[in-house]
Amino acid sequence: MQISGAQMVIEALIAENVTTVFGYPGGAIMNVYDEIYKQEGFEHILTRHEQAAIHAAEGYAKVTGKVGVAMITSGPGFTNAVTGLADAYMDSIPLVVISGQVPMSLIGTDAFQEIDAVGISRACTKHNYLVTDAKDLPRILKEAFYIAASGRPGPVHVDIPKDVTAQIEEFVYPENVDIPTYKPTVKGNKRQIKKAVEAIAEAKRPLFYLGGGVINSNAAEEVRAFVKQTGIPAVETFMARGTLRYDDPLLISMLGMHGSYAANMAMSETDLVIALGARFDDRVTGKLSEFAKHAGIIHVDIDPASISKLVNADYPIVGDVKGVVAEMIELAKEQVDPKRYLPWLETVDHFDKLHPLRYIEDTDRIKPQWVIERVGELLGDDANISTDVGQHQMWTAQFYPFTRPRQWVSSGGLGTMGFGFPAALGVKRGAMDKISINFTGDGSILMNIQELMTAVEKKLPVINIILNNNYLGMVRQWQTLFYNKRHSETDLSMQPDFVMLAESFGGVGYRVSTKEEFDAALKDAVEKNVVAIIDVKVERLENVLPMVPSGGSLFNMMLLENKES
Repeated sequence: MQISGAQMVIEALIAENVTTVFGYPGGAIMNVYDEIYKQEGFEHILTRHEQAAIHAAEGYAKVTGKVGVAMITSGPGFTNAVTGLADAYMDSIPLVVISGQVPMSLIGTDAFQEIDAVGISRACTKHNYLVTDAKDLPRILKEAFYIAASGRPGPVHVDIPKDVTAQIEEFVYPENVDIPTYKPTVKGNKRQIKKAVEAIAEAKRPLFYLGGGVINSNAAEEVRAFVKQTGIPAVETFMARGTLRYDDPLLISMLGMHGSYAANMAMSETDLVIALGARFDDRVTGKLSEFAKHAGIIHVDIDPASISKLVNADYPIVGDVKGVVAEMIELAKEQVDPKRYLPWLETVDHFDKLHPLRYIEDTDRIKPQWVIERVGELLGDDANISTDVGQHQMWTAQFYPFTRPRQWVSSGGLGTMGFGFPAALGVKRGAMDKISINFTGDGSILMNIQELMTAVEKKLPVINIILNNNYLGMVRQWQTLFYNKRHSETDLSMQPDFVMLAESFGGVGYRVSTKEEFDAALKDAVEKNVVAIIDVKVERLENVLPMVPSGGSLFNMMLLENKES
């Protein structure tokens, strides 16, 4: 059939079974939005900022496992979205982001709202396209969805000039994709898998190192089975929280800069790291030359560029974690004896008892860790958890009792303040049967607070819990510990009235200064099923501990016993 480029975009989204699109219109993409006005195939959610549209699509993709879709216009619309693209790229989140561009004849003329979107996005997308002919649109959109979701997932950007969206051409949407230069390796090498399992069987102190790739590849079920079968302890990265249940006896919690003492010591003492879908991020490894220096390395990852990028892999396996682990399980049945690792488990247990993850309660002031634990006690598996970036983010990763993959949504690689609330909108749209909780800080929430209007309008009842310490808390913590308490420009004592702010947008606000008030506020917000802000006044000078100083070794941690707060 002969249709316009704008109509092709709509038909492609419907063909890809897209049910939700986040976006913000503008001049260069108006032809597409005119078709959105007519269509009934998906819901468009109008955010109040382009960055928020991308984060909402990220949250939706994270919680559903589907490709998130966002639409934006040219120039400032696109540049506003760049932070979201970079965030999704760093955390391997599958997105298709469609932007409008000025007409072909104006490209390169400094036209109104013209920007080299493809040039800018090249560094922060998995792939990008500038569409110069509507004839190419069906193929390009098909490829965009395939590339976003296959291999190591990531954002794909499609930039479409306005005259191309008006061009009339024949539309036939391809059933398959054929990209000669892009053939992800999904199946692991059998010989390497066999050697890796032999290494596990011979090790005395093996350790699973679980990364976000486990969740991206939907491999949590296989990994849980493999951990249980082998009896080998496991640590999770920040991005992998929820892979194992919080109460799994073989889980030693999170490792890294704010990981537990036991997790970091286990990594320092292991003789074999079994890295699954992990990228050896600097916040995880600390000083590279000291990282797991006594260990051999098994590294399973679908991205060949990640293997031996930072830490040399003795057993490199390129492939999808889900399939590779399934093969390892079969081989391990005959070769791996869990009893071999019992002395190692006793050592790990000793680490945990020596310095368990904890905080000091205060009878006068609410501790932020208590709030997170309390939400876990009251809502547990019924809630999906998003966060912004800062101290509250690390406390949530440490103390929330995660029970399942895709329950946890946060900005890991880029550390984007303002991520949490719009992401939680996408999370809610993707999982309407779950309560959407966003833990945030008094600094982060103000970066995308305008999305209260989106939440109220679209009836997306996200509950924002502000752990309010009147500081840019994490920066204040570093200033306290490493800059001799020179708290430069981190005091946020001057604040809006968050209760009135929530109410002014049509939501509900609660101000909380006691534990009883918090319980009552959370109960009320959940029962009323409303867009809410719960402003919790917490201890101002609480620090996130343990902490490995930047560039330090994992085994040299600052612990609660030597805290300065």
